[in-house]
Amino acid sequence: MSDAPPVVFFLSDYGLSDEFVGVVHAAMLRLAPDLVVVDLAHGIPAFDVRAGAELLARAVPHLGPGVVLAVVDPGVGGPRRGVAVRAADGRWFVGPDNGLVVPAAEESGGVATALALGKPEDAPATFDGRDVFAPAAAALAGPGAPASVGSAVDPASLVRLPPLEVLRGEEGGRAVLRVPVTWVDGFGNVQLGAREGDGPPPDAGEIAVRLEPGGSEGLVARRVRAFADLGDGELGVLVDANGRLALVVREGSAARATGLGAGGVAELVW
Repeated sequence: MSDAPPVVFFLSDYGLSDEFVGVVHAAMLRLAPDLVVVDLAHGIPAFDVRAGAELLARAVPHLGPGVVLAVVDPGVGGPRRGVAVRAADGRWFVGPDNGLVVPAAEESGGVATALALGKPEDAPATFDGRDVFAPAAAALAGPGAPASVGSAVDPASLVRLPPLEVLRGEEGGRAVLRVPVTWVDGFGNVQLGAREGDGPPPDAGEIAVRLEPGGSEGLVARRVRAFADLGDGELGVLVDANGRLALVVREGSAARATGLGAGGVAELVW
């Protein structure tokens, strides 16, 4: 494996309709021609740091050795730092210091080292993905992972996102779980910010889905193991491949069926 080429895993909210992703690729390859760049996702909703952080934390257990470059950066050009964060497993995470990379680093054993990245004096204020983060990622992917890409800072000073608010209660003898929506994937599956133990058990049967706290119970879902356990168009609750609760519709869109999107809140009652 020592002869394997260096790898950068790249995530952003740049989309694919502009040149931004390709230019960041080119900036890294200009510095490290043998670099392999793996595009994780570039369709993160614009400026949605939480969605980017959630996706990255979900993906990182499945990534091999390499550097993770993540750019969802509504504060570009402002006082926020650019950082390179080394996790306990040795992987580096490069991006803005706005909470984007810390959850993934914590999934990788915790934050071991943090560097504040410098910025070229003549660099414009609007494209740190190209001018700051890409050079740092390319340098860190090389042998020796040079600390010269930045100056050491206290890992405790890194910006961290506030924890998701997941509330479990009881109402008329029924369990109630109030949970935020963290992601809607390309199939319309609605991922919830809760894990299996937080939600309805496998034998819960029928589950009322409320789209606002204390609202009407107009939607009904069924706790299932897999998409195939649902009838066509039926709403279900399952534990997805990332261990999170999700609202799904067999061969359909739960987001369309419920009107829920990232940042929304659902209540499950069973």
